[in-house]
Amino acid sequence: MSPARKPSDNVIDDLVAEARRAKKRAYAPYSEFRVGAAVLAGGRIYSGANVENAVYPLSVCAERSAVAAAVSAGKREIRAVAVVGDESDPTPPCGGCRQVLHEFGPEMLVISESAGGRRAEWVLSALLPSPFGPSSLERG
Repeated sequence: MSPARKPSDNVIDDLVAEARRAKKRAYAPYSEFRVGAAVLAGGRIYSGANVENAVYPLSVCAERSAVAAAVSAGKREIRAVAVVGDESDPTPPCGGCRQVLHEFGPEMLVISESAGGRRAEWVLSALLPSPFGPSSLERG
């Protein structure tokens, strides 16, 4: 991600703080793996939490919940995503979330914060190097 495109440190801190708040709202009675996420889209922050279901495949990750909030508000481009979990190491988005995030910003900044406050950053394209995207559906 080019330095001009990277959000400011203050914006990143706000994004992570909102993901932390969202984590407190997570519904994870089965795995107890609570995750909060927040995305930066159109200069605003949209958050989400993971929502588990007794029928496990119907559960929704925090990242996809935050993306749905942004899309519901009419946003179609995401600059950054923050993910906060309860683990001792920063946890990047799962493969499915990486694919969904790619749809809205292949070069977005991904920030993950651990329970102890340790952070890691990646560019999404480094986490998902060969994505299936809109161009994959073009017929030639």
